Amino acid sequence: MNAGTDENRGEPGGLSEQDRAVLALERQSWPGPGAKERAVRERLGITPTRYYQLLGALLDDPRALAHDPVTVNRLRRLRDERRARR
Repeated sequence: MNAGTDENRGEPGGLSEQDRAVLALERQSWPGPGAKERAVRERLGITPTRYYQLLGALLDDPRALAHDPVTVNRLRRLRDERRARR
C-alpha cells in the first residue's frame, strides 16, 4: 500500500516523494498555530485534511517505519494514547 500516487513513486517498492515529504514535515517542530498547515499547503500543495489522511496511512505502512522509525514510532505512540483516552 503506497499512500502516495503512482506518479510520485520513489524507488520500486519504496515510499513516494510525497510520502517522504509528509514524514519530513512531521519531523519538524512548529512555532505556532497554523504554521504547519501553511507549510503543508505551500510545500506539498495539498490540504491539511489530505495530509492527515496520508499520514494516517503511512503510520501503518512498514516502508514508512523502515524509512523513519523514530518519527513513525513517536506518531504511533501518540495515536495509541489518544485512542486509549476515548
